[in-house]
Amino acid sequence: MAEAAAEVARGETDTKLVPADQARPEDVLAADGYIFCAPENLAAISGLMKEFFDRCYYPVLGKIEGRPYAQMICAGSDGENAARQIARIATGWRLKEVQLPLIICTHAQTPEAILAEKTIPRAQLDQCREIGAALGAGLSMGIF
Repeated sequence: MAEAAAEVARGETDTKLVPADQARPEDVLAADGYIFCAPENLAAISGLMKEFFDRCYYPVLGKIEGRPYAQMICAGSDGENAARQIARIATGWRLKEVQLPLIICTHAQTPEAILAEKTIPRAQLDQCREIGAALGAGLSMGIF
């Protein structure tokens, strides 16, 4: 999902795809906008994504207000709680939501399905691409 969004955003603006476990406050400060992409695990954002926010929250607080963001969640059944968590963090950072959360549901409900590698259908990846294109174009045109 993140790769699909980044691939298209690169056609519009300078784009960097940084995995949550590698992202640092410097990466957050250097970006003009954000697409937060995370799986929902046990009705919450993944541990790696939570750790990213824990590590970066205070070092960038007060330095990124007004920057645009969007989010994409991959969930087995719902995704709403993970989206709420990210939105609350973004509110604390005073970011500007420019797209409603995209929640892609895999309907993985058995242990085997949950642990299996997921393949996101093309139509849903196209939705991710649309978010990347919209954020990239908005930044490129100075809309955000």
